[in-house]
Amino acid sequence: MRKLKVTTFLSLDGVMQGPGGPDEDRDGGFEHGGWAAPHIGERLVAAMADLTGRAGALLLGRRTYEEFAATWPLAEDGDPIGAKLNGMPKYVASRTLDSVSWRNSTLLTGDVPEAVRRLKEGDGGEIQVHGSGGLVQTLIAHDLVDEYHLVVFPVLIGSGKRLFAEGTVPAGLRLVASTVHATGAVVGTYARDGGVEYGAMGPETGNW
Repeated sequence: MRKLKVTTFLSLDGVMQGPGGPDEDRDGGFEHGGWAAPHIGERLVAAMADLTGRAGALLLGRRTYEEFAATWPLAEDGDPIGAKLNGMPKYVASRTLDSVSWRNSTLLTGDVPEAVRRLKEGDGGEIQVHGSGGLVQTLIAHDLVDEYHLVVFPVLIGSGKRLFAEGTVPAGLRLVASTVHATGAVVGTYARDGGVEYGAMGPETGNW
C-alpha cells in the first residue's frame, strides 16, 4: 500500500491559502497572499528538495496543478525540485479540466476518492499532495491521508482557507519528526495513529 502524504504551508492559526505570492489564491477576497515568502530560507528549501525527492508521484488539485504547470517547467537546469516535479508521474483531480499537458500528467476521472484509493493500492513510492486545498479537504473527509508534513510559519492571518476545516475526520496522530528553522518556521511530520484518545486532567485526577 502506497503512503499518501499531504505537505502544506500553514500560518500559526491554520491558514493554508496563498502562501507563495500576492495573486496565488484570491478566493473570497483574500488579501494576504505571499505571507510565507519572507520566512523561506536556504535550509528550508533544501529540506523541501529532500522531501520532494522521496516522492513516487504527485497528486494535485486543479488550481495547484495550473500554477505548477505554468512555473516548474521553467526551472533552471540543476534545480532538484524542478527536475523531480517535471519528471515524476502527476495525477490531477479536477471537475473542470478536460485534459492536462504538463509532462507525465494524468487526469483522474470518475469518483476522486475511489481513484485515489486505487492509486494507493498500486506500485511505486509515496504519493505527495502539495497545496491543493480543495482536494485535501476531500482526502481528509474520506480518511485517505497517511501523513501530514506541516510547515508552520510565525504569522497570524485571521481569515482564509484552513487545512483542518469542517469535515475533518477525528483521528489520532503521532509526531514522526520535527525541525525548527532560523526563519521561525517549525516543520512537523505526523503519521496517522488510530483514533482520538480521551481522558481528564486536573489536581483531582492526579494527572496535572
